Amino acid sequence: MTDPSDRRLEFGDRLQQIRKVRMTAKDFADAAGWQRSKISRIERGQSLISDPDLTHWATILDVPADVVDELRAELRAIRLDDARWRARLRRGHESVQWSFAEAEAKAAKIVVFESWIVPGLVQTPAYAEAVFRSMAELKDGGRDVAAAVAARMQRQAVLYDSTKNVQLLMTEAALRNPLADADVMAGQIDRLVAATALPTVRFGIVPLGVRLQFPPLNGFWSFDDSALGVETFHTEIVTTDVDDVQPYNRFLSAAWDVAAEGDDARTLLLRLPRIDG
Repeated sequence: MTDPSDRRLEFGDRLQQIRKVRMTAKDFADAAGWQRSKISRIERGQSLISDPDLTHWATILDVPADVVDELRAELRAIRLDDARWRARLRRGHESVQWSFAEAEAKAAKIVVFESWIVPGLVQTPAYAEAVFRSMAELKDGGRDVAAAVAARMQRQAVLYDSTKNVQLLMTEAALRNPLADADVMAGQIDRLVAATALPTVRFGIVPLGVRLQFPPLNGFWSFDDSALGVETFHTEIVTTDVDDVQPYNRFLSAAWDVAAEGDDARTLLLRLPRIDG
């Protein structure tokens, strides 16, 4: 199933192209009584325009009725896609894991940054189970925890593929504010120590206390420096727009500059205090 965010991006881009022919963003904001940020979110596919707002938008721009009908039909289709996507997430995490596995198999370069959890490709089964159970409770869905854990473990075979460029970056904060109990975290830290020695993987940890050039607002992943995804509580946003991808690449470059790798990462991990059970 296609991620509905792709259709949102295309729809927003079409709205932008129509608007640009008739008005600048500033002129339109003044005429509509909207904030510029609202226009930007809609045109970049980050927010879906409402039916009343679409009518208001079309009236101000004097958009032909047949074009408005096409746009309204596409808007309905996107909402249906959104509903199907949410239903997929409610059905379970396993299908999402297999979608990632398929994308990872095709990609030459895989990059993952996580700010508050351990990257999935180096999670232990027990830690992955804790993550999936936590998300299932949050989203009130995805109860197929055992199947999702098994799928995630199978995905980890990509770590040993010498044809892949795999880069995994996380924060020390994810280990200092754990999602699992002491025994699970002890096993997870051992797994990360082993990950620092994988010859096919670049693994790093952004330590607490280092000065960051850019704030790590959220975790994200990318394939081949082109497709980028950000998971939120309610959906997953995917983009291939160069302008969207560039800030994440700049963040990564700066974060790697201060990250602990190799022996430094192992030292950091081994010095972590034991978590009270």
